[in-house]
Amino acid sequence: MNFQDHFHVSNLIRNHISKGSPKQALLLYESIRRKGVFFPGWIPLLLKACACVPSLVLGNLLHSESIKFGVHSDVMVRTSLINMYSKCGRIVSARKVFDEMPERNIPTWNAMIGGYMGNDDTVSATRLFGEIMGSGNTVTWIEMIKGYGKRNETDKARDLFEMMPLELKNVKAWAVILGGYVSNREMEAARMFFEDIPEKNSFVWSLMISGCFKVGNVDEARSVFNRVKVRDLVIWNSLITGYAKNGYCDEAIDAFYKMQGEGFEADAVTVSSVLSACAQSGRLDVGREVHSLIQFKGIELNDFVSNALIDMYAKCGDLESAMFVFESLNLRSVACWNSMISCLAIHGKGREALEMFRTMDTKPDEITFLAALTACVHGGFLVEGLKIFLEMKTKDVEPNVKHFGCLIHLLGLSGKLKEAYGLVREMPVKPNDTVLGALLGACKVHMDTEMAEQVMKIIETAGSVTNGDSENHLVLISNLYAHAERWQTSETFRVEMEKRGLHKSTGLSSLVLT
Repeated sequence: MNFQDHFHVSNLIRNHISKGSPKQALLLYESIRRKGVFFPGWIPLLLKACACVPSLVLGNLLHSESIKFGVHSDVMVRTSLINMYSKCGRIVSARKVFDEMPERNIPTWNAMIGGYMGNDDTVSATRLFGEIMGSGNTVTWIEMIKGYGKRNETDKARDLFEMMPLELKNVKAWAVILGGYVSNREMEAARMFFEDIPEKNSFVWSLMISGCFKVGNVDEARSVFNRVKVRDLVIWNSLITGYAKNGYCDEAIDAFYKMQGEGFEADAVTVSSVLSACAQSGRLDVGREVHSLIQFKGIELNDFVSNALIDMYAKCGDLESAMFVFESLNLRSVACWNSMISCLAIHGKGREALEMFRTMDTKPDEITFLAALTACVHGGFLVEGLKIFLEMKTKDVEPNVKHFGCLIHLLGLSGKLKEAYGLVREMPVKPNDTVLGALLGACKVHMDTEMAEQVMKIIETAGSVTNGDSENHLVLISNLYAHAERWQTSETFRVEMEKRGLHKSTGLSSLVLT
């Protein structure tokens, strides 16, 4: 490869990273490397991709490559190594690289300070910050401020910001403080700080809009958006994404069309958000239109876009298209596998869902296991469900109440009420009303009034009868006694309901686990 080819590959790697597809950048490198081609100038970019994934294995390999090709002493390479090791949680390795550097520049110090803050070592970060503070730049201060924000210590972040030299306080520094308030849902402080920002760029406006949406204040978010005199794609994306996340699907779709009407072209963030709105509202027509736009504009199918497409087709009932998108992907994230398995399970294709679960080429997470267990519940596959639940331990995935709920529901449907009751008593997490309701429902199906009484004792002890699901439980057990023709006991529960001011709600005849 000549210099021009090396330059072209560098641009490809950089583009993949900027578009949110660092895995594609690493796959590109691996395919080129297998051909025996290597260019040391790629190392900093590839290390950045490793930090984004994160991938410690490939990061270590690139570290070895840098030594092999004699570029290990380069300041940019070592700074990239510090960043990679920090993002992979190997802060000791990062510090070793830092200490062994014959020369350091400001970005090197910033990477090490940011690494410490990102790994919750504020003592070491503060010590380094003190050494470089006099000659540091805006980024040096931002790394400290941003770190405090991520630790929910916005007061410390603000104090440090007030100490910051005036000449270093650019719009990015102001945005970091605002971002800290927003991420910690401190919107009152965010509002006051926002109004004080002397120069508001699109990122600042976008932060404020997103913050309002984050706490569910849709009207205020819309009001902030309407204040923006010159809008760009970032600001439109904040509006569309916020609408979609808050369930304002029609508004998200309308904003999408208005954005295009003003001459802005959608990017990966835009289409992912609109597809989410389509999935929630069942707008298959718009979803297909967005898919065509993705193909026409050549928008990269990164993890977010591909998963949004699969999820949209799945929730709109078009399994064939969902599978087509899934099978067309060169690289499938765990989120894509989860969407596809859930889709098959929800649409009654339990066997197919489990087959897909067994053919996964990436490590499953807690959502994957929940999807697989849901498939077992819908299909009544008790043995397979038990097997999958036990596999969670071998995959280092901690089961939560939803996983236990699926297993309890599965045991209950299979008539194994004693085992289900035993699991409720022994599970390490507190059973919620959905779990207990599922067990009560199984008691009704199998006409087991004695077990139902035991479940009600758990509900009473846990204080669950004081919340909104209590009437469902009492109605359920009252009906159970009525079906068993134990009329007096049934009436006792009806009287108890009246004493507590509870009334039977209409249309509540099913229990949903997820």
